[in-house]
Formats: sequence, C-alpha cells, structure tokens
Amino acid sequence: MIEQLQKMSQEQLQASTQMIIHAGNAKSNAMEALNDAKKGCFHEAQQHLDEADNELIKAHNAQTALLTDEARGDEMAVTLLAVHSQDHLMTSTVYNDLVKSIVDVYKMIYHNQEEERHQ
Repeated sequence: MIEQLQKMSQEQLQASTQMIIHAGNAKSNAMEALNDAKKGCFHEAQQHLDEADNELIKAHNAQTALLTDEARGDEMAVTLLAVHSQDHLMTSTVYNDLVKSIVDVYKMIYHNQEEERHQ
C-alpha cells in the first residue's frame, strides 16, 4: 500500500483526498436535506441541497484536475485511494440526485395534505 501511494504524485494524492472530503460533505448535506424534508422544513432542505451542490462542485473540480493532468500525459497511479475517491464522488452524486427527487415528493405530499385540510 505504501509503495502504491508513493507512486502517486503529491497533486494526485491531494486531489484524491479532496474528492473524498468534498463528496463526503455533499452526502452529509444531502442526508440533512432529507431529514429536513421529512419534517416539512423545505427551506432548510433546500439550503442543505445547495450546500451539497457546492461540495460536489469542489469534488468535481479536483477530479477535473486529475483528468486534465492525465490528458497532458502525466502518469496517473491507479491506487485503491484513487479508485475510492472516484467511487465516493460517483455515489455521492447519485445520492444527491436521488435526495432531490425525494424532497420533491415530500413537498407534493405536504402540499396535498395542506390542500385537503383547507377543503
């Protein structure tokens, strides 16, 4: 493992770590948004979704830096850390998209219940 990490450049190590950190932050914010929506707190849910989107942008920027380096001909060491960072970004992106849809469903349910109460 140490030998593989030594093959990574400092920039690759930093970018992989940044991807993991920001993708993790995005997923945490999406989880908070889902919890907010369950309680009918849609303004707070949207704030958490916005924060998740910002974190995903940061993770994606780190990924883009790696892809740009590789496209320039820089050798990219394929390590478990690099694979994990890509996986973490992918799953966080999918999770964030799914949570947005679920929040929309909670909004529809909430608004339908409100309409029924006023009839």
